[in-house]
Amino acid sequence: MRFVTSANIACGGHAGDEDTMRETIELAKKHGVSIGAHPGYPDKRNFGREPVKMDPLALTEEVAAQIRSLIDIANAAGAKVRHVKAHGALYNQADRDTEIARAIASGIYDDARGAGLLVFAAPRSAMLDAAKAMDLRIAREGFIDRAYEPDGTLRSRKLPGAVHTDPKVAVAQAIGFIRDGGVRSHDGTFIRLEVETLCFHGDTPGAPTIAAAVRDALEREGIEVRPPAWQ
Repeated sequence: MRFVTSANIACGGHAGDEDTMRETIELAKKHGVSIGAHPGYPDKRNFGREPVKMDPLALTEEVAAQIRSLIDIANAAGAKVRHVKAHGALYNQADRDTEIARAIASGIYDDARGAGLLVFAAPRSAMLDAAKAMDLRIAREGFIDRAYEPDGTLRSRKLPGAVHTDPKVAVAQAIGFIRDGGVRSHDGTFIRLEVETLCFHGDTPGAPTIAAAVRDALEREGIEVRPPAWQ
């Protein structure tokens, strides 16, 4: 936790319960890390990484309930939820599926407007457009531990080379996003993707080492590292 500036906390859908939410919030408070809600499909068996067919209204209500559960626990702990980001298959589908993106944005809307939550979304995505349409604050996100396709979407985890576990690769990708304004796809194609926040996954093999290496590299490059939700 000490290497990051923002944390996406599972709020009972794909993972997590009241105890884990409370514990993670306390850890974030200890390290001065910005707290974010991380709603996903209610599918703990697959960790929210497989699509779940849901009616748009039901999806909106599910997303809203998950965000609210984290906000309530954070408030009780004297902390504040500052951003929200969809998880796994929900995030990936919202990249291109306008109906799903709008359903998520609708679930975020009340708390994003009332609590000033920042919405993390992929550049060029339907999720970004849906959030903009509702006049929500946004931060475009790039991944440092995932490979990209030439069209700017994430390479499926089911394909080889989808996850970067080498800290040197993650560092190069992070610096590329910031210095070059984009990323190289798995086949070497340069994709222009301007981002305000960088993400890596806590379950990526060697995640703590990757986080430490990237944080150190950014600071050595003279790049200020701070939570986008605090700007």
